Amino acid sequence: MAQADASTFGEKLARAAQERTKSNVRYDGRYQSIGYPGGDVPAGQGVCTDVVIRSYRTLGIDLQQLVHEDMTASFSAYPGIWGLSRPDSNIDHRRVPNLNTYFTRQGANVMRHGKAVEYKTGDVLTWMLPHNLPHTGIVVATAMDRQGVQIVHNIGMGPQQTYMPANWTLTGQFRFGESD
Repeated sequence: MAQADASTFGEKLARAAQERTKSNVRYDGRYQSIGYPGGDVPAGQGVCTDVVIRSYRTLGIDLQQLVHEDMTASFSAYPGIWGLSRPDSNIDHRRVPNLNTYFTRQGANVMRHGKAVEYKTGDVLTWMLPHNLPHTGIVVATAMDRQGVQIVHNIGMGPQQTYMPANWTLTGQFRFGESD
């Protein structure tokens, strides 16, 4: 008799993110027209949000469609940073502030009083880096040692698994997906 997969959703998401590190991806955040739903930029291109988007898509969750539908229903709830007058399914899901807003609107933000709670494998994190650069990644290992938790993210060198720098300003900690 086959044994059921005992992995949590977070563990599956972390494994999907780790698989992304095997892909050769050139950092490229240019605006591109893509299909909808299920659209993606070419596999050899991407930014930090594409790590999150592609990891979720591996598990059957299309953030492009979910973000677009939520923005269509509640456009004014989203940041007006880009001066748009309506949602754009080509790019909206690829912007960290929009993912942060979407996850928060879905009740997935687990931060308490602006502070992180205990990290769990599969947490999606967002940060504001120096020079007001939003960034995102996925927690893949939580064993706390002197260097902290490990994340998968793309900060310019393609998807990589690294320790999360302690000096990054956390702006979101999300647990979004199937209930564990």
